[in-house]
Amino acid sequence: MDQQRHGIGLTGFASLPAADPAALSSADLQGLERVRELLSGKRLALLTGAGLSTDSGIPDYRGPDAVPRSPMTYQEFVRDGANRQRYWARNHIGWSHLRHADPNPGHSAAAELERRGLLTGLITQNVDRLHEDAGSRNVIDLHGRYDRVACLDCKRTYTRRLLSEVLEELNPGFLARATTSGLVEMAPDADATVEDIALISSFVVAACPACGGMLKPDFVYFGENVPKERAEAAYAMVDSAEALLVAGSSLTVMSGLRFVRHAAKDGKPVVIINRGGTRGDQYATIKLDAGVSEALTWLAAELPDL
Repeated sequence: MDQQRHGIGLTGFASLPAADPAALSSADLQGLERVRELLSGKRLALLTGAGLSTDSGIPDYRGPDAVPRSPMTYQEFVRDGANRQRYWARNHIGWSHLRHADPNPGHSAAAELERRGLLTGLITQNVDRLHEDAGSRNVIDLHGRYDRVACLDCKRTYTRRLLSEVLEELNPGFLARATTSGLVEMAPDADATVEDIALISSFVVAACPACGGMLKPDFVYFGENVPKERAEAAYAMVDSAEALLVAGSSLTVMSGLRFVRHAAKDGKPVVIINRGGTRGDQYATIKLDAGVSEALTWLAAELPDL
């Protein structure tokens, strides 16, 4: 992992350069010209993944700079108290980082595409809420939200900020002690890799303030399904579009890949912009291996009004 980019101290995110379309290679620009020709005059559904948020300092699971890791599954979380303790301790550290992340130019470009009426809507696999922070309004958070927690027993929801305050009261000085571990490695869901086992094993997990039940981040874990109504709303966005643009997703999990398959089956153009190969490349009308933020910024400036 590039620690200058992804190694994040407890004081906040590392300074990151803005996306610069001038940094696009001639091959990238040739590819984008083809994309512009294909997408001009069409309303688009936009599907984004973790590769878009790397320029905000949030590493992804599968990109070129990603560190291999096995995310905790839903089954592991609910069945084992030790797993929940480890998860919430790491999440408490990760939240202290992720809450300081800012949208990057790619997020701003997506909001501009929506403002100009070029999108039927935006489907994101990310839980970081950076699209909303950048000004996008018609967003489906396919995998949920990192800024909210839910009780698995009484179904009440709470803000992650409120839970952070509760966890601070239950674990005074925990974050200060975590700083002695130096830089930590984060994942897109605010999980953090921490090697200090004694620190993690001392962590006190919070229960639901209302019923004492089990709290869980309000996003879809590996091993869970996207809620049916959320998936149906995303399909509707794709159905009302004339083309699908995928930005920064490896499409490894079916929750995103199915929309690519759906659009291709309906004969709609599919454009994929991602660093590295994706599971949906065979369905793509155009696959462009380019910087996601730079490419979206270019398209937001160059695609004509409808």
